[in-house]
Formats: sequence, C-alpha cells, structure tokens
Amino acid sequence: MTDRAQLTTATLALASMHCRPGAPRLAADEVTTHLASLPGWQATSTAIVKEFKFANYHETMAFVNALAWIAHGEDHHPELSVQYAKCVVTFGTHDAGGSTLNDVICAAKTERLFT
Repeated sequence: MTDRAQLTTATLALASMHCRPGAPRLAADEVTTHLASLPGWQATSTAIVKEFKFANYHETMAFVNALAWIAHGEDHHPELSVQYAKCVVTFGTHDAGGSTLNDVICAAKTERLFT
C-alpha cells in the first residue's frame, strides 16, 4: 500500500457523523473548507473525487468491498472506477445537484478506512 498520513481531528470528527436524507448542496467555499481536512480529494462542479492506490488487485478489492459496506450503512453510495491497483472514488449527491455534507462525511469515512 502507499504511504498513509495520520488523520486530522477534523477528518475524524466528520467520519464520526452520519448521513442525513435531503442534505442541501454545499457552497463552493464550504466544499473547499471541508476538503482541507481530506488530503487528496478534489472538487468538481458536482462531486468530490480521490484516487486510491494499492499494491495489488486483492488489496484493491478488499478496499472496494469495505467501502461498499460503509456506503450501504450510510445509504450514500459512491461511483467507483476499479482497476488492478487503484480505485477512483467519487461522491456526489444527484438530488442536490452537487456536493453535500453527506459526501464529505463519506469521504472522511473512506479516509478512515484507507488509513
């Protein structure tokens, strides 16, 4: 696996939260503020995205399956692009037309999983 940074207090606080139905879209500055505590995550016009790298296919699939378990529990599911040794994770809230706090919460939970 690649080098992994220690999680910040802000990341851990977000990871301890749970998603809420109907979360409103965040303003661009709010997304930027949250992404400051989520290293490597990038904002697009409608989502937040990060590529995770692994040593092999087995590690990649273990990550994907664990992330699917977390997403199911939160009822907030990412788009995943899975390759042999990497997975691109995209969280966006279609109903809100962009990123919500739910996306940021799930990104933090993904960071906690990866670390």
